[in-house]
Amino acid sequence: MSFTFDREAYNRRMAWYTEARFGMFLHWGVYSIPARHEWVRSYENIPTEAYEPLMNEFNPAHCDMRQWMEAARDAGMKYVVLTAKHHDGFCLFDSAYTDFKSTNSPAKRDFVREFLEAARACGLRAGLYFSLIDWRHPDYPHYGDRYHPMRDNPAESNENRNFDRYLEYLHNQVRELCTNYGKLDLLWFDFSYDNLRGEAWKATELMKMVRSLQPDVIIDNRLEVSGEGFGSLAACKPTPYHGDFVSPEQIIPPNGLQDANGDPLIWESCVTMNNHWGYCATDHFYKPASMLIKKLVECVSKGGNLLLNVGPDATGQFPKESLAILKEIGAWMHDNAKSIYGCGMSGLEKPDFGRFTRRGNTLYAHIFENTIGPLPLFGVPKSQIASIRRLADGSEVQLSTSWVHSDYPDLAFADLGENPVLPDPIDTVLEIQLHPEQ
Repeated sequence: MSFTFDREAYNRRMAWYTEARFGMFLHWGVYSIPARHEWVRSYENIPTEAYEPLMNEFNPAHCDMRQWMEAARDAGMKYVVLTAKHHDGFCLFDSAYTDFKSTNSPAKRDFVREFLEAARACGLRAGLYFSLIDWRHPDYPHYGDRYHPMRDNPAESNENRNFDRYLEYLHNQVRELCTNYGKLDLLWFDFSYDNLRGEAWKATELMKMVRSLQPDVIIDNRLEVSGEGFGSLAACKPTPYHGDFVSPEQIIPPNGLQDANGDPLIWESCVTMNNHWGYCATDHFYKPASMLIKKLVECVSKGGNLLLNVGPDATGQFPKESLAILKEIGAWMHDNAKSIYGCGMSGLEKPDFGRFTRRGNTLYAHIFENTIGPLPLFGVPKSQIASIRRLADGSEVQLSTSWVHSDYPDLAFADLGENPVLPDPIDTVLEIQLHPEQ
């Protein structure tokens, strides 16, 4: 039986997501104890018997999911995604199919349940990341796999490993998450590679099960691809397990993303604050809030979302740098969120001064850098402009009548006043109300 893509159902499912535009990724697990990246087992070829005892130390006394969610909400984020299980196989939920889980640690807590309850209490959409890969499971390929910690150890032969048994385990855990925790807004699978993609995961069966239990859940495209690659929806040949959105990692697509027919795709750029996803004690190379605000604007101006990561430490606290960045982003969002939520591509060329975002007949000019003289509004005819206001305080910005641009009579110029220093040095936003098109 062939698969029929239901565009109408898809658009309904994606409506909140394209309205939200800004979310928080949370990478957290026992790898926060070695504090050298969530891939530490793979990078350092750590065997199970050396890694598993970390569970007996996992007791994050300062973990308060309500505080986490309030930090996300106050930063202007509308949705949150937590790593229910990463590649190391450690579960932050009370899975019946493994003993390597937070409820068996000294913490004795189901952090997925706490996370979802806190997110909902804070009015956030909530999703779970789930690794398709599991380096701890005995039936997952070891020797010769591209990423497994024991990939170079001939003693870890794949003889007698039963991948179907592993798939049963994978599907059972996904079923638990879709059954035991109420409504999920998003499922973030990660990731496909080499021969392990699509039906290698029994993806059609998996998706059928997920959709039967969580009919409105939004799912990424990594049953088919990894952070690279676009997937079958982008190719205009959707499979039963197509991703609802494309998931570029650590990059913002240079020109946004379009499908094979040239139509815009829904996408989300996942980005770290520093250079690691999981907590890394020595990585203090944080992107400044001013940069991340502009990158959020860039994503929206190209029709995409930004999923910004925080890696809590082993005690369950956000790094102090992350908290400071979130606070600064939140202050900007308090004044300018209307230029982000529900906005997208403007249909105009990128201006020299910054970027445009748009919602219907409202255009937002994001001014990263002031101009010499009045601000040219390329592509916006004067006759279409009903009003210009500074978004942060609602103050009127008039069209300029200065002689200095008399050589450009067809261009509209905004008069920002005498001060060459912008009111907001990061991004001063003008709300330009356009007359409805006749």
